[in-house]
Amino acid sequence: MASPRTITIIALSVALGLFFVFMGTIKLTPRLSRDAYNEMKRAYKSYVRALPMLKKMGVSSILLRKSIGALEVACGIVMTLVPGRPKDVANFLLLLLVLAVLFFHQLVGDPLKRYAHALVFGILLTCRLLIARQPEEQPPEKTILSVNGDEQPLIREAAPEKGKVKVS
Repeated sequence: MASPRTITIIALSVALGLFFVFMGTIKLTPRLSRDAYNEMKRAYKSYVRALPMLKKMGVSSILLRKSIGALEVACGIVMTLVPGRPKDVANFLLLLLVLAVLFFHQLVGDPLKRYAHALVFGILLTCRLLIARQPEEQPPEKTILSVNGDEQPLIREAAPEKGKVKVS
């Protein structure tokens, strides 16, 4: 049976991955929701206006929106379908992306209700990354102790890690 830690990581990965695939798709095409797509276009125009440095570097609102949308879709697919280390890399990239989006929202002075979802999903990405990076606990080893011919189970705890003192 899978550990609660594994189930949590899988559930968070799938939920976050699907969310970012959905949000990235909205940034790329009006097929899912024309209103949301138009709102994204308007928002990214205000982000580029607020950061003239982007204009100087040749980054238009269309390029910024499509780049972020494509990165969200790609990382969302990895978070949902690809096992192992790439999932953690995608998680980290999405976390950086969420931080950039939060910066953009603050820059243009958006109210909290406009970027609350980014805060929540940033927290969820952080939690998933922290849980995934924790070492998995080893269950105690069970051995049989023979005392006067009677066999008794003995639970032996794993040896403490080198350099650490075990306190009971």
